[in-house]
Amino acid sequence: MFRDHGAAWRAANAGHISLDQLKVMSAIERCRTAALGGHVTRCEDCAHEHIAYNSCRNRHCPKCQAGAARAWLAAREAELLPVRYFHLVFTLPKQVADIARTNKREIYNLLMRISADTVIKIAADPKHLGAQVGITSVLHTWGSAMTHHPHVHMIV
Repeated sequence: MFRDHGAAWRAANAGHISLDQLKVMSAIERCRTAALGGHVTRCEDCAHEHIAYNSCRNRHCPKCQAGAARAWLAAREAELLPVRYFHLVFTLPKQVADIARTNKREIYNLLMRISADTVIKIAADPKHLGAQVGITSVLHTWGSAMTHHPHVHMIV
């Protein structure tokens, strides 16, 4: 998708894309192409050659990180207890998300801490669940449209 439509998307969204997003897109577009170099293997019997291009190794690349993502997911699934789980999403309002652009560490730390504290407090309340809960949180700073959209996915 990036190779076919990335340039048009970047042009249509100029001024709204961060340098980090541009770097990720560039890495993914170049992944496993001649742009990153590669190596040739040759069969000693028939002299058939195979070119293997280098990968970008970017943590956002679906080709490079698919195995790592599967391993991470399997490790998290192995930790699951035989109880019901809930998926919650906490999203920053646009005004605060705009502040996060220049104060990432502070705002993202607050988002993670406040979302966890909120769930722990509500779950402990006997009017709701009256229990101590376990939480796994993952911070996402981009939305599916590749725009700045800080939010936390939480499994409770």
